[in-house]
Formats: sequence, C-alpha cells, structure tokens
Amino acid sequence: ETLVAELALLRTGVTPASPDPDGPVARRMMAAVRPHAALFVTPMAAVAGAVADHMLAAIRDAADLRRAMVNNGGDIALHLAPGQGCRIGIHDHVHFGRLAGVVGIAAADGIGGIATSGWRGRSHSLGIADAVTVLAATAAEADAAATMVANAVDLPGSPLVARRPARELAPDSDLGDRPVTIDVGPLPPAEAARALDRGAAHARSLLDRGLIRAAFLVLDGQGRSVGRAETIPLPQGDAA
Repeated sequence: ETLVAELALLRTGVTPASPDPDGPVARRMMAAVRPHAALFVTPMAAVAGAVADHMLAAIRDAADLRRAMVNNGGDIALHLAPGQGCRIGIHDHVHFGRLAGVVGIAAADGIGGIATSGWRGRSHSLGIADAVTVLAATAAEADAAATMVANAVDLPGSPLVARRPARELAPDSDLGDRPVTIDVGPLPPAEAARALDRGAAHARSLLDRGLIRAAFLVLDGQGRSVGRAETIPLPQGDAA
C-alpha cells in the first residue's frame, strides 16, 4: 500500500530535482536509478529488485543465515556470509532448459543482486537484447542497470525491429509513448554484433563508475560479457 501510494512519482522520469519518496521500497528504487538519470529512466526500472532487497533485509533481521536468496521473478537479492558462495546460471531467454553460462560468486565479491532485462521478458524494453544479466551490490542496482544496458543493445531505425508505443500495450506504462520492442527479425551476424557492442560499451561505463560488478549480454546467438570473464559460451546442449 505504501508503494502504490507513491506511484505517480515512481512512474515519472528521474531528474536531479526529483524528490525522495517516503516508503522504504520506493527509496531503494529511487536510489538505484538516480545514477542513470542522464538518460530517461523512472524508479520503476528497479521495482522488482528493490522488493527483493526489502524482503531479504527482513529475513536477515529475523535470522542469522549463512546464505539467503530472494528471487522476485528472476531479480534476485543475495546474502552470502563470509566464506560462502553460490553458482548462478545465466539464461539467454531463448533456449528453454539451457544456459548461456554459469558464474561463481563468493561472499568477498560484494555481489548482493542479480537481475535480467530484455525485450523477451515480462517488462517492456527500449532495446533488442534477448537478455542482459547484471551483477551488482544490490538487487535494485542490478535491476536498474540491467534495464539501461538492455536499452542500449539496439539498432535504431532498423527495419528488422518492430516497435509500438508503450502506452498502447499498457495504458499506465511509465514509458508513456516511447516505442518499445515487440519483435526482432533474424539479424545478420554483423548487425547483432553491432547492437551488442553498443550495449557492452554502456555496461563498461557503468562498471567504470562502480555501479555494477559484471554484465552478460545475449542477442541472436551471440554473447558479450563485461567485468568478470570472456565472452559467454553459448548453449550447445542441455544445461547441467
């Protein structure tokens, strides 16, 4: 109820003058998107991750746990006590039951959030990435960054990309009349590489600013990674 009461603010593009919300989840959302305010973004870009962070904080307050994860539809808040670790499968949102790669995370890595964005997901995207998965300090920060990197994986003006105003698909969308991707035709490999390079460049800028720990980008059978490893091995068989 507290979050819904502030939806008008949370669906508005962030500027340096944007006020801080009152509710705890809304404050997490706003804090996560403020570093991206040079481009269009609303706090809704971090809502799933912020809710996961909020739930994880409540769990940690109630119990002394070595490992805990809150998975909010794929946006994950993660707690690892010293000496603990986990493995995260990176999915490309195309091949069911297969992984584009697996990432090992240790407590010392300072990663508390994993989030994925792309045009094939439940939320609308301004870009054409099949999937962009980001590792960051919190789930809200990962959520916001994944949204922005996925938006950057794009081929502006390409006839192979179909778009519609977001408001036509969801009347209350925070994206308003901005065109969102509804279909991507088969891309020539060079065009897919060009779109991925745009997204990877944006991910590197976020890495350089300390906003993310790593990003993994997948489009039309090609992959890029920033921050932890070489290019993702793409699926060749069923996931282990």
